[in-house]
Amino acid sequence: MKADDSKSYDDINVTPMVDLYLVLLLIFIIMTTAGVQGVKVDLPRGGAAPALGGPKSKAITVNNEGKIFLDTVPVTLDQLEQNLNAHKTKNPNFPVVVRGDRGTQYQGIMDVLDVLGRVGVTQIGLATQPPK
Repeated sequence: MKADDSKSYDDINVTPMVDLYLVLLLIFIIMTTAGVQGVKVDLPRGGAAPALGGPKSKAITVNNEGKIFLDTVPVTLDQLEQNLNAHKTKNPNFPVVVRGDRGTQYQGIMDVLDVLGRVGVTQIGLATQPPK
């Protein structure tokens, strides 16, 4: 017998185990990010000045009776689309704030959001009150 044959192996090769851990980590990261769903909107960024307050921004209000107001002027959905298209030709990137009364039917807000999608508005904010 040679002396080399009786040599014990005290070292453990951990490379396959590290590879397995990295693959499991990658699968975990992919699965957790795939589970996050929601509506993607490009909201205005905050800065020193109010992001949505200014002459370029528009406010759309839906009251509890379902009436729609562009800034303070009552409009129909067709008039809203025409006014927003006219404003978009002058200023292609303008933010819009959608305000809805607590008693407003959800369909009225969805109709307004549908018009904003047809016009191509990407900066949409939904106004809420802070909790008391």
